[in-house]
Amino acid sequence: MDRFDRKILAELQRDGRQSLTELGERVGLSLSPCHRRVRALEDAGIILGYRARLSPTELGLRFSALVFVTLREGHQQAVADFESALPQIAEVVEAQRLFGDPDYLLHVVTVDLPAFQQLYDEHLSRLPNVQRLTSTLVMKRVIQDRPLPIPTTQ
Repeated sequence: MDRFDRKILAELQRDGRQSLTELGERVGLSLSPCHRRVRALEDAGIILGYRARLSPTELGLRFSALVFVTLREGHQQAVADFESALPQIAEVVEAQRLFGDPDYLLHVVTVDLPAFQQLYDEHLSRLPNVQRLTSTLVMKRVIQDRPLPIPTTQ
């Protein structure tokens, strides 16, 4: 990856909807070389996709919680069963497996506290191999959807 690729990545993180012509102008490349570089970054799996960022509040999703999950067992099948069940719960917008205790951190969004309680009781607590759930409410999102820092060298 050279400086043009890094500029392209920074620009696309800033605005993924800009045209290739605009992108080329911003990074100092003509259309064809810019397009070839973007395609190569996509083919290499560096650019994973493009999507719209939505406002949770405007969609009525005003409640956000972090849920820490401890599993009963840590063997491969227990972990696989838990992880394969997570995508079925749309309100889990992010899930991270952690080292140590707890085993997972889930970011959950719902319309309100009663909806979260129902989700917790009917779905989260029934996930395979769950021993303990601990929740904390998100008061305010200070940093969100931050672009990744692009290393200057690899």
